[in-house]
Amino acid sequence: MSLNKVEQLFNAKLISLEEQGMRKGNEKTVIGVKPAENGFGIRYKLEGYGDRAFLRMNSNSYLGLSLHPLVIRAEAEAVEKYGTGPGAVRFISGTYQPHKDLEKRLAEFHGRESAMLFSAAYATMMGVLPQFISEDTLVVSDALNHSCIINAIRLSLPAKKEVYAHANIDALDKILATNRGQFKRVCVVTDGIFSMRGDHAQIDKINACCKQHEAGYEEGIISIVDDSHGVGAFGRSGRGTEEVTGGKADILIATLGKSLGVNGGYVVASPVVINYLRETSPFYIYSNPITPAEAAASLGALSILDSHEGLRLLEKLRCFSTLLRAGLERLGYETLPGEHPIVPIFVRDTNKTSALVAHLFTHNILVTGLNYPVVPKGEQEIRLQISADHTEQDLKFLLAKLADFKG
Repeated sequence: MSLNKVEQLFNAKLISLEEQGMRKGNEKTVIGVKPAENGFGIRYKLEGYGDRAFLRMNSNSYLGLSLHPLVIRAEAEAVEKYGTGPGAVRFISGTYQPHKDLEKRLAEFHGRESAMLFSAAYATMMGVLPQFISEDTLVVSDALNHSCIINAIRLSLPAKKEVYAHANIDALDKILATNRGQFKRVCVVTDGIFSMRGDHAQIDKINACCKQHEAGYEEGIISIVDDSHGVGAFGRSGRGTEEVTGGKADILIATLGKSLGVNGGYVVASPVVINYLRETSPFYIYSNPITPAEAAASLGALSILDSHEGLRLLEKLRCFSTLLRAGLERLGYETLPGEHPIVPIFVRDTNKTSALVAHLFTHNILVTGLNYPVVPKGEQEIRLQISADHTEQDLKFLLAKLADFKG
């Protein structure tokens, strides 16, 4: 037995990715964090780059809670009390009090009766969506949905999959009308915030469309929303896309690893749905949960989000999002309107995107270029992400370096 033959195929694939400018390459390793000073925010030190300190504009930690003293203290105290790991999957002996407390608090935060933790948000979607799909189910998906949704649909093997043009309710309506009577059940699944662009799904309009067609399907239409980039970053109180649109998903999935600054994923829904998932989802049954300490840290982060301090941090994000978008427009860069802290720069060219990433890195700014196939051809971009850790001076510094780019 040998890997020699297959490694030749893998190496050829890696070379092809390199030639197309699509290879991600080596990951940069953070080795230290430099505190804020002189009006500038936190900076990060990277392995192999000496004393250079980088402004990070590519982090999902929108509220900066991963470095918040209360969150750190909550995790440290829980480690002392419970140890570093759960020791087993939850139904054997891996459920701890912080897991139950966090699930209760998440359900309350989202106005639901029940919640359930998973090891990651990606695992949540993979563990949830297939449990709602049978051989008689139609799945309808937004064209710009995240990889976790795409792969969960593949895993589910539905009777049929339909994709509607991004955020196009008329296209969704046509699909539901065309397929009436042909399937027992429909799952309409979408991101809340679309992670490459920072725009959002109109959950209220999706629900209205589903309600209009539900009578045509024996087992109804279920709406499933992954709002991992919305919760804690969007809406006045950080309750995400549901808060902004006034719509409510049947099944809401989100993460503990972005705005809350810790790790893990979760789903909130009715008690019957959550009890069903605990008995059927292999990503829950056969995988260790987040650690008790991570659950305690998430509880601490959620308490901050749902407080006056959280409201202040969210207002700062909105103000900085407006400031950055206005600055980009002044410089002639193409972006999208909105209040979400994901602020895209549409470059629409792979080589130019790579050149702009390199230019900013030279000036100690970390950004991530998104090229095909992560985004469609012609939509190559740099995704800027604002954090409450940033300062106005940071944004002015970023805009000045963008102004200097001659690509």
